[in-house]
Amino acid sequence: MSPNPPPGYPRVSPYLYYEDVGAMMDWLARALGLVERHTQRGPDGRVQHAEMALEDGVVMMGCPGGDFRNPKRSGQIMGSLYVYVDDVDAHCARAREAGAELIEEPANQPYGDRRYGVRDPEGHHWYFASRLETGGA
Repeated sequence: MSPNPPPGYPRVSPYLYYEDVGAMMDWLARALGLVERHTQRGPDGRVQHAEMALEDGVVMMGCPGGDFRNPKRSGQIMGSLYVYVDDVDAHCARAREAGAELIEEPANQPYGDRRYGVRDPEGHHWYFASRLETGGA
């Protein structure tokens, strides 16, 4: 029996749908520091499935085609990602420099994190945080 999860994968990996996966991969790398792990292209050469990493986390993404409408087009947010980084203020500065749309400035939270938020070009919300104190949330 194969190990679960497979080597190099966390137990839980979010899967986001994008209308233009290739363009989003470029943006996620430039603005948020994610690194490409795997890409599958369709017969037309467009990225159909991809995996990007940030440290030990993996985000999978794909293009469902057809009637799919991303959050930007639908006007609805169905969820968000919460990602821990070592230096939330430096991470925010990188995102800001790359032109990311901030939806929340860095701020200390009552549960012990310092957090900020961005909306990616297709409307998904990403929150990045660093832990300020030890102990439970």
